[in-house]
Amino acid sequence: MSVHRKLLPVALMAVAQIASAQEGEEIFKAKPCVACHAVETKTMGPGLKQIAQKYQYDPAAEGRLAGHIRNGTKGNWGNMPMPPNNVTEDEAKILSAWILSLK
Repeated sequence: MSVHRKLLPVALMAVAQIASAQEGEEIFKAKPCVACHAVETKTMGPGLKQIAQKYQYDPAAEGRLAGHIRNGTKGNWGNMPMPPNNVTEDEAKILSAWILSLK
């Protein structure tokens, strides 16, 4: 197998990750998320980078966050509840993966 054939899956994965990151940011900006969250800093809700940091070592974080995004949550970041969001399951997964990718 040539070196090029070995690198192709790695290159395709990198392209998919970039596309997912762009899609995650687009969904974030298009949905009500921006009313309560910012990427860098706490507003009404925690900053997305704070969320990524909190869950960085949690292997189940992506699914957990997707559930929080879709169904809402209360008590994870204080008394202010996060309401359920009108996103599809796929959009919630993309948002969750994007949030966790933020450093």
